[in-house]
Amino acid sequence: MDLKPIFQNVLDGQADAVLSGVKAALAAGMDPNTILNDALIAAMEEVGCQFEEGELFVPEMLVSARAMQAGLSLLKPHLAATETKSSGKVAIGTVKGDLHDIGKNLVAMMLEGAGFEVIDLGVDASPDAFVEAAQNGAQVIGMSALLTTTMNNMGVTIEALKVAGLRDKVKIMIGGAPVTEEFAKSIGADAFAPDASSATRVARQLIA
Repeated sequence: MDLKPIFQNVLDGQADAVLSGVKAALAAGMDPNTILNDALIAAMEEVGCQFEEGELFVPEMLVSARAMQAGLSLLKPHLAATETKSSGKVAIGTVKGDLHDIGKNLVAMMLEGAGFEVIDLGVDASPDAFVEAAQNGAQVIGMSALLTTTMNNMGVTIEALKVAGLRDKVKIMIGGAPVTEEFAKSIGADAFAPDASSATRVARQLIA
């Protein structure tokens, strides 16, 4: 069965068409991992490339990510049965005091689309929540902030990880509108991701 229509429908953000395409592929006996890698993940990689080249913008990226999520929700039970290999485990959340979630949600969807196991800590996530995620095997901690007033809680969270003796066991990636490379260095984060597309690439590099 040709997976190109599923790939294209993810690109076009056609969630219903992606759902029916994945259903048909599974009904035809296609391997769930093949559908995941060759249609969904491949399409999200293309979305990321087009975003970085300025051909797509955040709204289109969000619609594509939601279409990918629709297909992934159908695949998950089948993938669990075949014990698919995860790209890694990432815990992501918007830091304490910050209730913005669109950027964080998009990063989570892009990471999931790239084959990562994602623990979504939601918004207003306390340092303890990140510490607990690290204790539960997260290899990368992703922190987001959209307010200059809440950015400092990224540093507070890194300190909490140090106190818990976990800092050397995880990689820390931060992002959000007011966040910069310089700020990331100043608080001792391992990496800065300016957008959802680069976050996936950065997470891969951190785990590698």
